[in-house]
Amino acid sequence: MSGGRIPRTILSNLLSRATTGSLSSSTSSSSSFGPPSILISRRGIASKLYVAGLSFYTTEKALSDVFSQFGQVVEATVMMDKVSSRSKGFGFVTFASELEAEKAINEMDQKPLHGRVIHVELAKPRRPYSSAPIARGPPEPPTDVQ
Repeated sequence: MSGGRIPRTILSNLLSRATTGSLSSSTSSSSSFGPPSILISRRGIASKLYVAGLSFYTTEKALSDVFSQFGQVVEATVMMDKVSSRSKGFGFVTFASELEAEKAINEMDQKPLHGRVIHVELAKPRRPYSSAPIARGPPEPPTDVQ
């Protein structure tokens, strides 16, 4: 799978799904396949990396450009603070294959990027929120049952 090409079997399977409408109907009509995350979740064809220690000035494009030397970058995201619109100092890079992701981990972990040493590892799946109930107001008074 050199040169960032998609194998024929995967491509034909995706095309048949798109024409039969088995892909999610909530995707945008501007793209027949939807965002890259749809392909990742449906096919499991990519590896997501967690990148910590990013400079506050590192952009998604810069992150994608740096990691693209190791393979096909499907998506690069820098997590931003909603209030200040500033980088939180970490992000995610999704590669088209596990081999490319492993190569990026080996080459970029503990290396400087934009003046800061970054840490690169495989992203862990999101943990579900705890099932503990959220307190909403004062407790209800006890009822006397006799």
